[in-house]
Amino acid sequence: MSTTPKDKPESPAQPVNWADFRDHIATADQEGRRQWIYPRKVSGRFYRWRTWFSWLLLLIMFAGPFITINGNPLLLMNIVERKFVVLGQVFWPQDMIIFALATLVFVIGIVIFTAAFGRVWCGWACPQTVMMEMVFRKIEYLIEGDADRQKALNRAPWTAGKIAKKLLKHGVFFGLSFVVGNVLLSCIIGWRPLYQIILDPPGQHLTGLMFMIAFSLLFYGIFARFREQACTFICPYGRFQSVLLDENSIVVAYDHKRGEKRGPRQRGQNYGDRRDAGFGDCVACNQCVSVCPTGIDIRNGTQMECVHCTACMDACDTVMTKVGNERGLIRYASLNGIERGERLKMTPRLLGYLVVLAALAVVLAFMLFTRADVEATVLRAPGSLFQKMDDGRFSNLYTIRVVNKTSRELPVELRLENVSGSLRVMGGALVVPAQKLLENSVLVELDPASLKSGTTPIVMGVYSHDQKLQTVKTAFIGPRN
Repeated sequence: MSTTPKDKPESPAQPVNWADFRDHIATADQEGRRQWIYPRKVSGRFYRWRTWFSWLLLLIMFAGPFITINGNPLLLMNIVERKFVVLGQVFWPQDMIIFALATLVFVIGIVIFTAAFGRVWCGWACPQTVMMEMVFRKIEYLIEGDADRQKALNRAPWTAGKIAKKLLKHGVFFGLSFVVGNVLLSCIIGWRPLYQIILDPPGQHLTGLMFMIAFSLLFYGIFARFREQACTFICPYGRFQSVLLDENSIVVAYDHKRGEKRGPRQRGQNYGDRRDAGFGDCVACNQCVSVCPTGIDIRNGTQMECVHCTACMDACDTVMTKVGNERGLIRYASLNGIERGERLKMTPRLLGYLVVLAALAVVLAFMLFTRADVEATVLRAPGSLFQKMDDGRFSNLYTIRVVNKTSRELPVELRLENVSGSLRVMGGALVVPAQKLLENSVLVELDPASLKSGTTPIVMGVYSHDQKLQTVKTAFIGPRN
């Protein structure tokens, strides 16, 4: 039976440290050794909703690399080639400011959501939680059974049956990790190069093969062994939330006003008699603890290890229904909601976050809508000086680099915008292949009347099919008067 400060044992010979849960984590003992967590199967409305939502996320995850928009994948993070594709839009290093701003908007969005609703992201949408609880955990239940059967199997001597179950489970785990690793790799290099790596002899793609094996081993280690420690030890989000949550944040919370003091429900005891005896709705069944994937007791309050998976809410609701009490002893609520019955309200801090997010979103939208299809850079050729032509005009040689951000071949034409003169591309017309960089030389000739003493600013327009794509500024070096 769990105890709280309201029902401490009377014997002073057995002191209890009521804040002991804050001094250690459930996955390690006092010597720091790993304590394996065996969460029980959970069922209920929240678990069903999470299951349906996880199917949607898994569909997006596994089908995403194969979905194309205008010939581009849905998502590609090719760090090697410095090519990033989001929702079919290609972004290059020249667009890094847009990518950085989008990342900032995403992070601030999570900050606002955390300040208002706690770690809902972790419990519902985090890939680690979705894969662990909705895929690997279910496979483990299917092969080894529920928590009690898993404990018994692990304590049992090594027999043929135990070896067969362990080999089957870990074989499925590694096979699934191999699939997950390859899906992630396809989001980095694209599914066509990955498919080629799979079909070709291993010796032709040793680097790709090493990445495939490394990703597979990484995910196998996370989901077969490391598990909840990825959330409690590595992920900084749990620690990050401590500076974001306040008494108005909606979190997975235990209603201590309704539940305390705890105690088992006696047979035949009705609700009124139990209240008269000083007991609350909590019957000390500890089901909320037994289903927790990180091993915490939510009745101790909000904790860093809680990922808001709602398993304790479903388990408690089931028990409350069985004993005839109202559901929601453990529910989504704020501290002020439990103490004072307040609903979520707009605080000055949350309003400030929203203002910052809105401002960044407006800037991001402006940069996306004004983003050019090409990125042109014009620089003077290194070591070159101006030349005087036979007709009296002066010339400068430039190097132009044009990045085509589209998925189609793009003819490009350069025109002088602010001075009288001629512009000639060495080697003929500029035709930039799709999603490629083209570099060429450009010779600019200006009339002496257009020159200023020393340096003359010039403006070039970058056109394609008479549509102006970009304006480039540079300088023309001429004689001093």
